[in-house]
Amino acid sequence: MEDQMVKVVGERFCVPYTMELVVKRKLQSFSKSLYEAFDATGNFLLQVDGGVWKFQKKRVMKDPAGLPVATLREKQALSWKHQWMIHQGESSERNHFLCTVQKSNALRIKNNLDVFLGNRYKDHGRDFHVTGSFSSLSFKVIRANTVIAEVLLTG
Repeated sequence: MEDQMVKVVGERFCVPYTMELVVKRKLQSFSKSLYEAFDATGNFLLQVDGGVWKFQKKRVMKDPAGLPVATLREKQALSWKHQWMIHQGESSERNHFLCTVQKSNALRIKNNLDVFLGNRYKDHGRDFHVTGSFSSLSFKVIRANTVIAEVLLTG
């Protein structure tokens, strides 16, 4: 594996050291949740919101100033793997496309997600693999068989 940073969204979200993140889930209503990410010292870093019961599922990730960083939209296709398309900011334009995320196996209970950067979905295998579950409140991000990030959920 190359030992270089992968800048998916932008350089301002990259650090050259291991960083502990805590993600807190807040229920806003029966059908809407809000997720907030903090560093180990409690500094607010990111927020993701979006409704659950809408026909087109959409989530918007915002920075501490409330500016959109990325928009996640569920691809409307007949697929068991539930694909999500992620674009920079609030865009849905092709030139702002960042990655595709989909379930590795639709029949598993545990969340196993594959991440394909840019338009390379059909060209080669996944770039990242995410595994974990809401019941264990933790997720791991894997790149080339190496854990590169761990996320703990609270709240």
